[in-house]
Amino acid sequence: MAIKVLCIVERAGSALDDTAWELLGAARALAGDGGSVGAALLGDGVGDLAADLARGYDDVWVFDDARLAAWDGEANARAVAPLVAREKPALILSAHTNLGIDFAPGLSVRVGVPLLPDCLALEHADGGYVAVRAIYGGKVHARFACAPSEHGAMATLRAGAFAAAEPGADASGEIHAETLAADVGQGRRPVRTVEPDAGEVDITQASILVGVGRGIEDEENLEVVQSLAEALGAEVACSRPVVDKGWLPKSRQVGTSGLTVKPKVYIAVGISGSFQHMGGIKGSPFLVAINKDARAPIFGVADVGVVDDLFDVVPALEEKIREAKG
Repeated sequence: MAIKVLCIVERAGSALDDTAWELLGAARALAGDGGSVGAALLGDGVGDLAADLARGYDDVWVFDDARLAAWDGEANARAVAPLVAREKPALILSAHTNLGIDFAPGLSVRVGVPLLPDCLALEHADGGYVAVRAIYGGKVHARFACAPSEHGAMATLRAGAFAAAEPGADASGEIHAETLAADVGQGRRPVRTVEPDAGEVDITQASILVGVGRGIEDEENLEVVQSLAEALGAEVACSRPVVDKGWLPKSRQVGTSGLTVKPKVYIAVGISGSFQHMGGIKGSPFLVAINKDARAPIFGVADVGVVDDLFDVVPALEEKIREAKG
């Protein structure tokens, strides 16, 4: 089945957010052969970003206006609604980020479509859509069905849950300049943006990370993980509970309230795999999970899972790595 999909993409400062290409990957799979995938880009002075999107999207609708310089979910929903009414996409996608959460419900109400939020997976089923979502703190994955209205449907996709599409070398998509309605204006005034403090090590640039979670039990036990990281030539990262306890600095935290990383290899030690933590891991690294809880959600996304006591597994793994390195 070929359908038209519209993606609402986000900016990260003066660049495109990584979720722009994750949305494209998901949209291509859902649009089907012969379907079309478009993007709506909102902001002030975003012409260069539109050209970048045109390397992957068939159409890019650009709302370039000073009134959209800062993200405002209500203003953006009012801006995009006429585009949706005109283009009539069968499916609207946006990222399930802080900005997407702010934007998506208002747009779904304005254009009269049902909303499937925070999807880990999304597929066609019986003329509608079935999404996989995490519930009960991420310990259960449940399937939710949605029958589209006559105007289509909408879904927000969890960042990092869908493989990003690779944009082409040339901007072959068509760019359309959109005019903002006179009644669209910012209802909020941003005060300031708080950036995380720079640490002694930039984990966002590390190709190998060993992440540690609450399963380490005590600050003194961090030495086990640090020794493994040293053997691998890796950096140590962590989940939020480790930072909350003061065992590692904020500059080591991975997640939606921490840093976003793109390692080639990520070894998660004693980490349950909550969506807040996994939302900070991008680029589909080779993920190894070590956790004694067989029901930990991280095993649902891990390439290799070890269900055992980390205090037995990690030293044995380090020993083998050092032997292999001579």
